[in-house]
Amino acid sequence: MIDNKKEQERDELHRTIWNMANDLRGSVDGWDFKQYVLGMLFYRYISENFVKYVNAGEAEAGNTGFDYARLADEEAEEAREDLVQTKGYFIMPSELFCNMKERASSNENLNETLESVFRNIESSAQGHDSENSFKGLFDDGF
Repeated sequence: MIDNKKEQERDELHRTIWNMANDLRGSVDGWDFKQYVLGMLFYRYISENFVKYVNAGEAEAGNTGFDYARLADEEAEEAREDLVQTKGYFIMPSELFCNMKERASSNENLNETLESVFRNIESSAQGHDSENSFKGLFDDGF
């Protein structure tokens, strides 16, 4: 009896989540919406992973208060080559998910901005061993 109740609650939760997703996507095709959401989740993941990696390296070097996300792009540019060699890609601090999220509500051209960010991430791997892994990475969702 308890298992049946849990199953019913889970089914209701799934229906609620599905209805919310349908409302959110509006008239966008379900497959397109799924690709968009997955692309954004991946962008968030690689941004957070990148920051965590850089910040850990700085902490090891004794710079415990360092936060890559708050670094000026010009300063970050100095480490581009080394980071592409070790991580396979590079993201400017201004183009990190956390920073794009902060400015999203005031960006009238958010789609174009995101497209540019994704192209920058992909192109950062050009000429490196990781190029094939990043080439066209965001094409499906954007």
